[in-house]
Amino acid sequence: MKSIRFEAKAMNDATLKYAANELRVNKDFIDLTVVEEKKSILGLNKTYIVEAVVNFDVIKDSIAYLQTILVDMEIEAIVEAKPGEEKQITFLIDANENPILIGKNGKTLDAVQVLIKNYINLFTDEYYMVLVDVGGYKAQRKKQLEILATKTAKDVARTRISVRLGKMNAYERRVIHTKLADWRDVQTESEGEEPNRFVVIKPTHK
Repeated sequence: MKSIRFEAKAMNDATLKYAANELRVNKDFIDLTVVEEKKSILGLNKTYIVEAVVNFDVIKDSIAYLQTILVDMEIEAIVEAKPGEEKQITFLIDANENPILIGKNGKTLDAVQVLIKNYINLFTDEYYMVLVDVGGYKAQRKKQLEILATKTAKDVARTRISVRLGKMNAYERRVIHTKLADWRDVQTESEGEEPNRFVVIKPTHK
């Protein structure tokens, strides 16, 4: 988690507020520890070397944040988190209004995912791969993309003609790249500029 060290004249609320401003997080998430105590030559005045550490539970506090978003949207839902390998976290939401939370082509869901990812980044310098799924939408979408990737790759391998897929977000492009990573006859590349990036499936040898 994020941390800083600084010199302070006292351990009080002003010191806590200073640390919060420097770390750009709410003071409720900060723990202060005196690392060193300094005295003046005459011993009349003391200052402290203070370490401020962000105290943030990625799973628990992120779920609480998601629940706050859902309350603001007036959506009742159950939120769970599924940690994965290499700091991947999938937040699973089962709501009474899943279609509203997903939005057209998953756009609302993607926006919620960006919000929680940015929220986590406020508290830690570590990189987390964050996914949010509502009612199994992304799991189903992943399955559809893998079928599309396989079918298209077979066509490309047979015809030796490159195929450009429709525009996709970073998660969807990653699904395509991962699915075809071990194929010898085809290769994949992302092209274009956000938000209009897409995947091109090309023959390895023409």
